[in-house]
Amino acid sequence: MNALKETLAKTLCEAPGMEGFTPSSLAELFDTPPDPAMGDLALACFKLSKLMRKSPVAIASDLSAYLTEHPVNGIFKSENAGGYLNFFVSDAYRVSILKGILDQGEAYGTNETGKGKTMVIDYSSPNIAKRFHIGHLGTTIIGNSIKLLHRFCGYRTIGINYLGDWGTQYGKLVVAFKHWGSEETIREKGIDELNRLYVLFGTQAEKDPSLNDEARAEFNKLESGDEENLRLWRMFKEISLKEYMKTYDLLGIQFDSFNGESFYSDKMPAVVDELREKGLLKLDDGASIVDLSAYHMPPCLILKRDGSSLYPTRDIAAALWRKKEYDFDKCVYVTSAGQSLHFAQWFKVIGLMGYDWEDQLVHVPYGTFSINGEKIASRTGNVVLLDDLFRDAIEKAGAIIDEKNPDLEDRDKVAEAVGIGAVIFNSLLSNRIKDVDFNWNEALNFEGNTGPYAQYSYARACSILRKETDELEIPDDPALCTEEKDLITVLSAFPEKILRAVKEYEPSVITRYALDICQSFNRFYNSCPIRGALPEEKAVRLGLCKAVKTTLGSALHLIGLKTPEKI
Repeated sequence: MNALKETLAKTLCEAPGMEGFTPSSLAELFDTPPDPAMGDLALACFKLSKLMRKSPVAIASDLSAYLTEHPVNGIFKSENAGGYLNFFVSDAYRVSILKGILDQGEAYGTNETGKGKTMVIDYSSPNIAKRFHIGHLGTTIIGNSIKLLHRFCGYRTIGINYLGDWGTQYGKLVVAFKHWGSEETIREKGIDELNRLYVLFGTQAEKDPSLNDEARAEFNKLESGDEENLRLWRMFKEISLKEYMKTYDLLGIQFDSFNGESFYSDKMPAVVDELREKGLLKLDDGASIVDLSAYHMPPCLILKRDGSSLYPTRDIAAALWRKKEYDFDKCVYVTSAGQSLHFAQWFKVIGLMGYDWEDQLVHVPYGTFSINGEKIASRTGNVVLLDDLFRDAIEKAGAIIDEKNPDLEDRDKVAEAVGIGAVIFNSLLSNRIKDVDFNWNEALNFEGNTGPYAQYSYARACSILRKETDELEIPDDPALCTEEKDLITVLSAFPEKILRAVKEYEPSVITRYALDICQSFNRFYNSCPIRGALPEEKAVRLGLCKAVKTTLGSALHLIGLKTPEKI
């Protein structure tokens, strides 16, 4: 319906008294009435009243009369309803939308807003030598969806996993390995052994604080290029990545770069020199800072008193390198909302350094994650590992499938797709800034606002198309029932939803839209039988099933869900 809104707006802007509006500004004022009996589109003339200095009722009456003399193709009736101008869309126009969706196929909803542009996105980014836990889920799946959405809009996308692979914690790991570990055990037990050693170091350091001095010394050796420490660090990183790739494969997520903090260790001195040369560095109690008081922010710390770098130093170095390497049009960072100040500070430093692309840096924050109301807190030991979460999800999905469809082919693959999909869908259903509470009974329900419900609806469309193989031509002007009209209206919104999701960096726009499709499709399925329908009816209904399969399939893919054709 977006194209129809634009045509309507353009026509109405040519009416007498509408000189103060542009087609684009007027198109934004259209809305969908709450009741289909009130029309398919509505223009609230209250929003025009002040500028036009006329009552909303008079404006609606005048515009309705103008449309009678200047009809718009697709609108068969417009009426004045108490200051609202309601428009009724013809069935022929709706069918033209349906045919357009079918003609475009999997390209439906794509656009070229990002053509010739590059979007770099920094997401997931775990600290090596530690297991993935649910706290990493948000950045990983939100970032993946944002990347997929931008690619759908024609952007060249560069996904970066900015691994936490540098710092004193690796000095601690080296000390723990040398005191209590063995390479053989690490090779055998992998990341679990690395995690055990790291925890053991913390326990022992409480008894013997001198271990912390050893850790700093070992990290200094690592920074200085000590061959043995570098060899151990590479081993720790290799084992960690091998473990992480299992999770990424399960989620269907791929990255273009794994350049972590260590990659920029030799690039930070140049950043410090540049800040100093440009007169931006100040000493504050021995530390080097950039004063941001003029921007109502605390100072941005660049160097500690001992001269060692901090996160802002590394992030600035990384941004400068990425701009030079990728010449991005925007660089997006997906992290928890708790880091918002950090990003605001160093983004401002980039601007103060004289770079005119500060506004191309985007922080995308998200809320906290919890399980059944219990927040995740690693310091209290309340950590849910992603491996455990996914394993439980797959097992529970498998049990439900065994009950509903015990003879299902590829049962294990479907259980994996449904279980993982339930976790992702539940996590992306609300606005990303809101806190997420994962509840098993809700997330795995095949009848609620859930991933399994969406995947089952997709599988239902596939099932219909497998059984009904007739190739029938859709007539140009059939008589549509209410459920058919509603479904076409919902499907027509996909391109608009894509643009909004990209503009707002908000995957939940697509998640909720997928539910809109499912709900409308299931009403249609229950009210509009295909078997036994007249040829014209059958042609339209099969076309609708194909359009649902295409559009719902694309929507689910864009939030990271797999789409089994049988469940």
